[in-house]
Amino acid sequence: MAAGRPAGRATPHAAQPYERAPDGEAPSSLEALAFAPLTLLASRLERRQVTATALAEMYLARLARHGELLRCVVTPTPELARAQAAEADREIAAGRYRGPLHGVPWGAKDLLATAGIPTTWGARPFADQVFDYDATVVERLRDAGAVLVAKLSTGALARGGVWFGGSTRNPWDVTRSSSGSSAGPGAATAAGLVAFAIGSETLGSIISPSAACGVTGLRPTYGRVSRHGAMALSWTMDKIGPMCRRAEDCALVLNAIYGPDGRDGTAIDAPFQWRPDLDLRRLRIGYVARELDEPRGDATGEQRGVLAAALDVLRETGATLVPVELPDFPADALRIVLEAESAAAFDDLTLSGGVDELTRQTADAWPNSFRASRYIPAVEYLRAQRARTLLIERLEGLLAGVDVFVSPSRSAGLAMTNLTGHPAVAVKAGFAAGLPVALMVTGRLYDEATVLGVAHAYERRTPWGGMHPDLEGRAV
Repeated sequence: MAAGRPAGRATPHAAQPYERAPDGEAPSSLEALAFAPLTLLASRLERRQVTATALAEMYLARLARHGELLRCVVTPTPELARAQAAEADREIAAGRYRGPLHGVPWGAKDLLATAGIPTTWGARPFADQVFDYDATVVERLRDAGAVLVAKLSTGALARGGVWFGGSTRNPWDVTRSSSGSSAGPGAATAAGLVAFAIGSETLGSIISPSAACGVTGLRPTYGRVSRHGAMALSWTMDKIGPMCRRAEDCALVLNAIYGPDGRDGTAIDAPFQWRPDLDLRRLRIGYVARELDEPRGDATGEQRGVLAAALDVLRETGATLVPVELPDFPADALRIVLEAESAAAFDDLTLSGGVDELTRQTADAWPNSFRASRYIPAVEYLRAQRARTLLIERLEGLLAGVDVFVSPSRSAGLAMTNLTGHPAVAVKAGFAAGLPVALMVTGRLYDEATVLGVAHAYERRTPWGGMHPDLEGRAV
């Protein structure tokens, strides 16, 4: 175990198999790699066809060129990035290749502590906040050799896409929001400003911006990834996960960050084994009929067509698709859990009047929620937690009959599975009205391997992963 590391597991994890890019010539230009999947970047770096320094400079330039337009960058980290990239280049040249993240530039949601670099939580009262330590996920990615190029925007105190720098914009349509508090990681990854990013989710903040921006985002099982050094919003619901170009990229990032660290008591030691060649012919895939069969649901006709085509692709893999229904349960009523815990987390801010400095002051924004939630009776909070336990049992019953189930990303299952802690991935299913449409794949507790395997098989059979927004020439 590394010196100075608290009791937990030793890092890094054993190497996972992945599909290495075939031998080929060095790229004609670095910009050609801006949207490359992590697996391709890893192959180019390992073969020394490109340097970590060159990649870092390319992404830093793109962050400077497009970050203001998208309002997705809080703090660029050029000095740190150049130092980490130079170290990666020296190690790779000396034959000390750490693995597929070595030398790869990434961005952190700005609620993850980074030593000596501002961590603003997206909120004006914390704009000058600086920690003297790194969050566990930042530490583990550094151990894997990844290069941090920027702190990316989070909605203020992890709610929505509005922070003190404005509303983070969607790179597919800059008149729209990137949705959810991991809006910065979603926008930056989709726009080719980073190779991958780390986001967090409490009630939808990885899945929603991943869907809106057309990236592949993994919300791991609650307790899969340590939250040490991450802003606490809801102690029983917060999760941290990767937002990437492809499902396989998510698997490789997850492999670097998962597991206990001795500092977050909720993080447990459950194995993760990536299977890029998962045979879907052996799987039963449920689909939420209420939300995917016409004419039910609130999706447009074009969106329903995209989702129906996505189901056809899954059928073509040989998987057995069966209709399922989500438990008939008032999941929205259980938002009291989030409301009570978030109000407790920021009660000092409320009592001091600091909430008055938050950008959003609407009826549904944090300031009013924090004030109102001080009046939630303890009895109601405990009743909600008991009901939540029953919901977990019912969802486990559903998953006893299928390996995973799929639904639209804007599913009733999004809130439900955040309460139960089950893993899910958002994967691009196509486009409607010029905007990405996503499918959400949800699986059993700690079975991210199957969830990602289904998403990976789907991505290999569709062209959507190769389509990216074009920001050149856009005005700020």
